[in-house]
Amino acid sequence: MMNRTFKMIGIFSIVLFSVQKGYSQSLFFDTISVNFEKTVSVWGNMKDLAPEWFEMSKSDMPSQTLSYFNFTGTGKHSLYQHVSGPEIPMRKYYTPIAEGNKVYNDYESKTTTSYKEVYEQSYLVQDSLLNIKWKFTADTRNIAGFDCRKVVGILWDTVAVFAFYTDELTVPGGPEGINGLPGMILGVGIPAIHTTWFATSVTVNNVPVSSIKPTQKGKKTTRAEMNHAIKKATGRWGRIERLMFAI
Repeated sequence: MMNRTFKMIGIFSIVLFSVQKGYSQSLFFDTISVNFEKTVSVWGNMKDLAPEWFEMSKSDMPSQTLSYFNFTGTGKHSLYQHVSGPEIPMRKYYTPIAEGNKVYNDYESKTTTSYKEVYEQSYLVQDSLLNIKWKFTADTRNIAGFDCRKVVGILWDTVAVFAFYTDELTVPGGPEGINGLPGMILGVGIPAIHTTWFATSVTVNNVPVSSIKPTQKGKKTTRAEMNHAIKKATGRWGRIERLMFAI
């Protein structure tokens, strides 16, 4: 009787493990909505650009800015855009950069259609997806309830990027135009512009996929042409703006 009891417990354990394993393997989502918090160190950027001017003017600038964006995507395409949130009030000498960006990515054709408000000019950037050379690490971090793996990348051969992605969310995108990993990117940092993006919440049910479409507004251009126009208008002072708008 005792042996039969142990045998039944063993069978039950195997069945339960198989059910749990099958359930865990089914937790992959290809239609998602992700809310991001973007943090920009204003003081960090101004110290890099003009350290002497920064010391005289920092009392008129916030030390950092927070802004909020939504990413809605499927395995085929995605849309990233600004949403309302508890932004830090601006001071008189500072205006946030690239807050009006709307980035539509088509993962099947590997193209992007991005709306960028650059000073008084609005651009519609039509180009290929950003090509980032990624290197995988063993580091992990939990973001918005998902276990993420850390990767480091190089953009345009000179700009370092770090990111955290999860393969539980199978959309190959991320904030702004960051992409190219086997899962959704829930955290990004670009030290050169003292900026990070981290997911604050993820929705996988009843996602409004009908909203995923590119805008048609703005002067049609390529990423390189837009960057050239910004560089011509701002000179060396526009390095941060060029990076902010180019991604």
